[in-house]
Amino acid sequence: MANEAYWARYESVIDQQIRMAEERGDFADLPGKGKPLPGLDSADDENWWVRRWVEREGVPSEALLPTPLQLRRETERLPETVRDLPTEEAVRATVADLNRRIAEWVRAPSGPAVPVRRADAEEIVRGWRDARPAPPPAPAAPAPGRSRWWRRK
Repeated sequence: MANEAYWARYESVIDQQIRMAEERGDFADLPGKGKPLPGLDSADDENWWVRRWVEREGVPSEALLPTPLQLRRETERLPETVRDLPTEEAVRATVADLNRRIAEWVRAPSGPAVPVRRADAEEIVRGWRDARPAPPPAPAAPAPGRSRWWRRK
């Protein structure tokens, strides 16, 4: 008892608040009480917290890639990205945006030195046109020489 009194004099404010909360029973009904901490049996991994954060937040793993690799993947996936766009202008705008970001990276590169080529807008538009269904035929024009009933003389 005398030993406890000796250390009670040197108890920090935080330790005192924790001890008082335990005595009041504030920690008695916490979820997970009595359960082991997750991941204690796994191998030591210095990036364990990054992996758990990515899993918990649902962040795509591509978001962790360096900028040049992200740009290369976007360039590779560009035909699928523009496939459902409604107009050629929208396709060209998407390609122009990607090319602008590639040019910005080339001007001030960061991350590993990975070559990144700009996307060819004409090639992407050609592929977009080829993947689209043929437009319906135009309505037939009236035969020449025939007059409409309201234009009769």
